Amino acid sequence: MQLVSLPETRAQADPDGRAVSDATRTLTNAQFRDEVRAAAEHLRELGIGPGAVVALRLTNRIEFVTLLFAAWRLGATITPVNPSLTAGEVERQLTDSDARLAVIEDDAAPVSSTETLRVGDLRRTSRRALEVPRTDPRDLALLIYTSGTTGVPKGVMLDHANLDAMISMGRLVLELGAADRCLLILPLFHVNGIVISVLLPLCAGASVVIAERFDPTDFFDRVAAERPTYFSAVPTIFAMLAALPPDVAPETSTVRYAICGAAPAAPALLERFEARYGFPVVEGYGLSEATCGVTINPIAGPRRPGTVGSAFPGQEVRILDGDGSEVPLGVPGEVVVRGPNVMRGYLGRPEETAKVLVDGWLRTGDLGYLDGDGYLTLVGRSKDLIIRGGANIYPKEIEDVLAAHPAVQEAAVIGAPDPVWGEVVVAYVEAAPGHVVDPVTVAVHCERHLSGYKRPVELHVLDVLPRNALGKVAKPALRERHAATEGEPAGSGV
Repeated sequence: MQLVSLPETRAQADPDGRAVSDATRTLTNAQFRDEVRAAAEHLRELGIGPGAVVALRLTNRIEFVTLLFAAWRLGATITPVNPSLTAGEVERQLTDSDARLAVIEDDAAPVSSTETLRVGDLRRTSRRALEVPRTDPRDLALLIYTSGTTGVPKGVMLDHANLDAMISMGRLVLELGAADRCLLILPLFHVNGIVISVLLPLCAGASVVIAERFDPTDFFDRVAAERPTYFSAVPTIFAMLAALPPDVAPETSTVRYAICGAAPAAPALLERFEARYGFPVVEGYGLSEATCGVTINPIAGPRRPGTVGSAFPGQEVRILDGDGSEVPLGVPGEVVVRGPNVMRGYLGRPEETAKVLVDGWLRTGDLGYLDGDGYLTLVGRSKDLIIRGGANIYPKEIEDVLAAHPAVQEAAVIGAPDPVWGEVVVAYVEAAPGHVVDPVTVAVHCERHLSGYKRPVELHVLDVLPRNALGKVAKPALRERHAATEGEPAGSGV
């Protein structure tokens, strides 16, 4: 599908149908087309054309979506910018991407490295008709900057062919149609928010409801008011919703399913959530370098808790050992992916691109294993692997055990240096609402479910686990914390 012509296609098919809404307004398909045209006209007058990069430092709002399509209409590229970044981090991304224009919130501080357009000044009414061009599939559509947990953030280059492939795959496995409505609660600066919650429903003829941010206290009020058929979230969001007071009994009959991604979820968490709210949670796996999705549990089943499903149609998944050889089923190794959704590379970083794109396969850095039916189970990141006395320990196994304890809402496990064993297991947990974590009872729980060498030697209870902008637990922050507080007693509540 040509994304540049999507607003026209929707308007011709159903001009009065609902396209996209946020907290302030709703656009029909015809209104959406008109605002895309006006925004494209405005961008062109500011010098935006083929190959130019437009940075969007915006919160979740309709204008983010109209600017996506407006820029693509001109042959330009969008790089989303996390609004919470510091001024220095923003300037680094704008410089690295060579952005020609930055669109910012009306009350945001201007950036110094490029021309700035405040979103309130964006034109909404077109002054002349603009021809809709046909894009080359090789044209760059998105520059998604990685979180930078392993160094300076890198620009993931996704072209229109990548997006077209991911949209085709996603529409098929998520069984989307014109009657669907997505409630967007993840940030639009992330590829998941753009692809799964905006492009997929719009290309399927469905509509999108944009929430500025996720708030567990009013989430189900939004569900009742907007009646979405699906939403995409991260494990932390499902944990917050599962922990709501028992008297919260929302109406969820319109929700066909929810998608859980960005980080592996504990099976016990998803079981609690589904039992309480009455709709399935479909767990998947992906990364920016693969245009979001790689594997997913099927909507209609069989879903396999603890796995992240099987490959999207059109993709291949293999598991390799350290020498690059494929390992037998059930044996952990590095997850590698091949398909038309795999990125073009990292912007301006050919050496780093060559490290992860090898013989047509994307080396993800994630560890996992496949079963006989092709279902993938993740066991951690290669950099998170703990090696104790020569034995490999996969953090997710321990995190799942800890999360199954009724007093624990979420858990994160890291390896800590040890003079005898090389590394040992250290656990950080966040207490479930209304509970107090007792290290003794948690230790007994671990003894029942984990071999001795896998059990945490330290348990630290935090009020809140550190997380990145998407809600994933930030293990680098935990490693830094542990290094700074080494020697404090376990279970001290540090």
